[in-house]
Amino acid sequence: MEKRMLGKSGLEVSALGLGCMGISFGHGPAIDKSDGIKLIRAAYEQGVTFFDTAESYGPFVNEEIVGEAVAPFRDQVVIATKFGFKGGVVGDGVDSRPENIRAVAEASLKRLRTDRIDLFYQHRVDTSVPMEDVAGTVKDLIREGKVKHFGLSEAGVQSIRRAHAVQPVAALQSEYSLWWREPEREILPLLEELGIGFVPFSPLGKGFLTGAINENTQFGAGDFRSLVPRFAPENLKANQALIDILTRQAAARNATVAQLALAWLLAQKPWIAPIPGTRKLTRLQENLGATNIILSKDDLREIETAAGSVTIQGARYPQQMQDLVGK
Repeated sequence: MEKRMLGKSGLEVSALGLGCMGISFGHGPAIDKSDGIKLIRAAYEQGVTFFDTAESYGPFVNEEIVGEAVAPFRDQVVIATKFGFKGGVVGDGVDSRPENIRAVAEASLKRLRTDRIDLFYQHRVDTSVPMEDVAGTVKDLIREGKVKHFGLSEAGVQSIRRAHAVQPVAALQSEYSLWWREPEREILPLLEELGIGFVPFSPLGKGFLTGAINENTQFGAGDFRSLVPRFAPENLKANQALIDILTRQAAARNATVAQLALAWLLAQKPWIAPIPGTRKLTRLQENLGATNIILSKDDLREIETAAGSVTIQGARYPQQMQDLVGK
């Protein structure tokens, strides 16, 4: 698989990574641990070298699965994990105090069975802690060899600038896809200016851009999409117009909707490395097929014009989660 450099950081990753969250968190009951390990190892065998996890996915169990899965080839892959929630529990609020960052780093190293974290993200900006203190703490961890690179997730322009002035930010991880294009306004130009890589999560719209979700889809217990306004039945019905358009665009290029959506993202910038997540080997193989699809400038214009004709309905987060982004 093609390799990409995340900005000017020197951190090289596979063009597509694997978001591991759904293996144990957020999309209903966790899958069997052995199946999760099998999925991660299958991704590696097919060229994926970039694996994304967090202490809050579970919490804690996702890091353990990733650590065990990549142990046989640890030195050939990049592991990204995150700090920033109280006790690792998303619903309990943010905590980026320096002492917590250090405690999370030590615990994550043990769960991941490694001596360094390749990319350590602040999961959400904590406005009660100066960004300079956050970046400074990670800078110290980098000096100590426990962390290799610093990242931010869902941070706003000013937070990115303040962090980068203290410790160069290797990557920003935020949502970006054909149904959430807000980063194009301010974030992508800033990242290009500063030489920061971009790691889009939910590049398939939390599953919507696979074409497998419609107004009749029922989300089970523990699936956070049941709380997301964009996935309410009336909004899914309205947003189906985007899938109809993309289905036609994909068919013209002998691709699936998911492959087209990922190929579109890969074509935006050479320093973008999306991390689609999945729990199924078939979906993994489908997603990786996107790296073989080359879109011309004319293709991109046609896709963007078609997609731009649909106004997406519904907020991408419930209000309490929306309050944590873009700070």
